[in-house]
Amino acid sequence: MKYRLGTYAVAAMMAASPVMADLVFPSLSYRTGPYAAGGIPFADGYADYFTLLNERDGGIGGVEARVLECETGYNTEKGVECYESTKGEGALVYQPLSTGITYQLIPKATADDIPIHSMGYGRTSAANGDVFSHVFNYPGNYWHGASGVINYLLEAHNGDLNGKKIALVYHNSAYGKEPIRTLEELAKKHGFELSLLPVDHPGQEQKSQWLQIRREKPDNVVMWGWGVMNQVAIQEAANIRYPMDQFIGVWWSGAQHDVLPAGDAANGYKAITFHAVGSDYPLFDDIKTHVVDKGKAAGAGDQIGTVLYNRGIYAAMLAAEAAKDAQAATGNAEITAGDMRDAMENLNITEERMAGLGMPGFGPSFQVSCENHGGPGLVGVAQWDAGAKTWSLISELSAPDMDVIQPLIAEDSAAFAAENNIEGNCS
Repeated sequence: MKYRLGTYAVAAMMAASPVMADLVFPSLSYRTGPYAAGGIPFADGYADYFTLLNERDGGIGGVEARVLECETGYNTEKGVECYESTKGEGALVYQPLSTGITYQLIPKATADDIPIHSMGYGRTSAANGDVFSHVFNYPGNYWHGASGVINYLLEAHNGDLNGKKIALVYHNSAYGKEPIRTLEELAKKHGFELSLLPVDHPGQEQKSQWLQIRREKPDNVVMWGWGVMNQVAIQEAANIRYPMDQFIGVWWSGAQHDVLPAGDAANGYKAITFHAVGSDYPLFDDIKTHVVDKGKAAGAGDQIGTVLYNRGIYAAMLAAEAAKDAQAATGNAEITAGDMRDAMENLNITEERMAGLGMPGFGPSFQVSCENHGGPGLVGVAQWDAGAKTWSLISELSAPDMDVIQPLIAEDSAAFAAENNIEGNCS
């Protein structure tokens, strides 16, 4: 339920101590439109984790967490409207779940002293906290992902991509264009030929792109897609009999709903990931007991263990851990967005901490700093087994090529700093 606190309400709350206001976590979701198949499970996981904390733990530090959901339809203008309509509710951190929305919110959130966590998406150079004080994209970003793809393909081709052809099928948007610069630099370094095949929103028309792939016969196809685009691309690849084990997507192109429509034809398709897969984690038993069985799940309760539900859980978990740290650092249970920003910049996620949260081995250990808001960028590869209807990790999370990525981050963030008269935050 949405509500606003007036002057008298605030005074009454202060007088009636120890009653506390909620800790507000806006969710810029999209449960409608061509991207709903991905937006729904993520939003459900994000909401269910905070419900778990309320039901099992009595909130965060004794304060109830409130998820404030606002439907964007994956539309940038609506996303900005959602931000403006919810920021005054006590918003602690935004997870825009859209690269386009993230780009628009960077200056707004920075001016409002509200942090953004664009986990695995958004503006990659925001990893430079010296320039982007309020934007965090840990534990990995798109340029880490692009490097992770090439590292995996290097292994698949015995360490030599010289003369190989790699096609990038990408969503023709800010999101889809993010990896191009990195892939171009990696093509120079490793000697492969990169072809670019844009797919216009929403991605249902791809005949010409896949006819070109059939003609050119690239050694590998990489996909930077989202929503219905992924399903169509996998079906089109099957239609031209492109070898599915030579087809690899970004982490937003590797969920159950992307592959299931193609049936057995999707067997062997791969996707990179910045976290583990599956449902074998103690946390999920708690979610079933305290959330699903109590009828408090955001959805039907049948998405536990799926890729994007788990990713929503992970995003909420990292937000909640930063909130706990902010409470500890300030000595106040009721924290501000500024407190949250400071805690995110000092967040230290260890394997021991993940195990204590019921998710051992799910994500990498990492420590955020002012200079590095992007985390370690470790990338693994998962593969789809159509018979078992499961994703399995076939490559451990490993480090990207920072010799290529770091100069690109420095260059892009320096240009942003010059355009916006930013002198640097890490002094």
